[in-house]
Amino acid sequence: MADPEDRRTDGAPPNHIHIETKKTNWLAWIALIAGVLALLFALSRCDRDDAQTTVTNTNTSTANEEVVAATPGAPESTVLASTTGLGAYLAGNEAVPRRFAFDTLKFDTAKSDLRAVDQAAVDQVATVLKDYSTARVRIAGYADARGPDAANIALGKARADSVKAALVAKGIDANRIDTASGGEGDPVDTNATGAGQAENRRTEIAVTSR
Repeated sequence: MADPEDRRTDGAPPNHIHIETKKTNWLAWIALIAGVLALLFALSRCDRDDAQTTVTNTNTSTANEEVVAATPGAPESTVLASTTGLGAYLAGNEAVPRRFAFDTLKFDTAKSDLRAVDQAAVDQVATVLKDYSTARVRIAGYADARGPDAANIALGKARADSVKAALVAKGIDANRIDTASGGEGDPVDTNATGAGQAENRRTEIAVTSR
């Protein structure tokens, strides 16, 4: 009589099938996922840092544009004693840009508000700009050499903005007027005397386009 065990090796199917389950290495998967998440976090931080750097650089650039009074290519300032200087220029065909200096529009020490005596100069410029309605100008304010550089830059900008506000009040479109600051740079007189300092607390106007 044949051995019962022999019957399971003669080609007949086994009485039961044992399926081996492969063990999952969960620790390896967790480590892999953690590594991917760490990489994504690092990349997101880099992107944010780059964005912050871009914003900072943009703000710095904008600030520089606001405080640089020089108009590239503009000849030296000429005195604007009345409407004739600015008006004659705009009526002619001389190249732009061109800078003009107010002969009377000055500011008191550490102040940016217009003096009553200077209103006539603003009125004259407003009259010219109304006559030449396509002209665009840039107003630059200056300070004397007393005080910190940063404060003088801010003061020069505030003085230019005051002149712009006065022109706008006279009916000139604000979009035609840019403002800038020269701070204590480019003095027209000595800063060693009170009279010279007063001359340096000035405003200039540049025609940037006709």
